[in-house]
Amino acid sequence: MIRDYRTADLDPPIRALMDYAVLLTRTPGAVSDATIDGLRAHGWDDAEILTATEIIGFFNYYARMADALGVDPEDFMLRDPGVWPETRGDSG
Repeated sequence: MIRDYRTADLDPPIRALMDYAVLLTRTPGAVSDATIDGLRAHGWDDAEILTATEIIGFFNYYARMADALGVDPEDFMLRDPGVWPETRGDSG
């Protein structure tokens, strides 16, 4: 799961939340009412969605700060380009 959550045996609500985290990270403008309704359909309430959004946003903020300041990620944080081909193998 560390390298690719999409291959892990996750409950549908957790997978939906992980998909939301990827969408919010990569294309935040693509989050729509339908996206949020999809999370609700998986059992997430508005307070949980808000909390997840805040955590995802803060993580992205910190990751971008670290990138801007040249902080190198730990080896376990590197993406496998075979799994995530759109990346260069970095944490961003």
